[in-house]
Amino acid sequence: MRNDETGFTEHYIQSADGLTLYMREYGKELSRTSDLLPVFCLPGLSRNSRDFHSLALALSSDDTPEHPPRRVICLDYRGRGQSDWDSDKSRYQLPIEAGDVLAVCATLEIERAIFIGTSRGGLILHLLSAMKPYILAAVILNDIGPVVEMEGLLHIRTYLAAAPALPSFAAASERLKTVHAAAFPALTDADWLDMAKALYRERDGQFVPDFDPALVEPLNALDENNPVPDLWALFDGLKTIPAMVIRGEHSNILSRATFEEMQRRHPTMTGVTAPGQGHAPILHLQPLCDQIARFIATIK
Repeated sequence: MRNDETGFTEHYIQSADGLTLYMREYGKELSRTSDLLPVFCLPGLSRNSRDFHSLALALSSDDTPEHPPRRVICLDYRGRGQSDWDSDKSRYQLPIEAGDVLAVCATLEIERAIFIGTSRGGLILHLLSAMKPYILAAVILNDIGPVVEMEGLLHIRTYLAAAPALPSFAAASERLKTVHAAAFPALTDADWLDMAKALYRERDGQFVPDFDPALVEPLNALDENNPVPDLWALFDGLKTIPAMVIRGEHSNILSRATFEEMQRRHPTMTGVTAPGQGHAPILHLQPLCDQIARFIATIK
């Protein structure tokens, strides 16, 4: 279904195990008129396709010789946004979600794409580098790498587990600002409200986080004395792929040391720091939006 006011077409696609997955397609007409590779956006753990709306509009409508428009795909993973919640909660796993991404690509006949992965989305891209590397024409990793800092994971667990139902988007905006403002001094009140509208949904007159609460359960097993296994072997599979890595200036998920080691292992990697932002940076804010567009424009 095409929504001309918002600039995207909605699709509902079946996963291999029968769930209905929701996705947005921006610049659908470009699938017939452009030979440029599409952009596929993968959100974070509790995020969804709305997280990329402003960036997707920019990438699909910017029509200059330097930044020709691209078809952009934005997915709601299972258990998020308008996709089905999984009755088997054990299936909220990276390999299953990576398989869903490949199923969507097969349905849309996408053989290769430029992938943007925010946080969990970037971890999925690490897996795809082993599962189907050819599909990755280029990757943009948004505040994620092969080492995930425990401090950041514990922070995510705390604020997701404590997320209450709220009376309005304005109240959701204030809560987000209260929890995250120290890491995001660059954001304005309008940015916080945009974030609230991306991450919350109205249900029964209240505004609640737009994901299955069961997604938080695996985080309960985290122990700061037992670090999460690293993914350096999978990251090394990305060394031959054009890559851009964005680190929030105040990130507690992607450390400066990991960021620098990624640059050492991938010498052609474009490394960018998002000023005034933490985990995970909002990509449509400047200067990030222009930096992303310039990187994408180099991929044919």
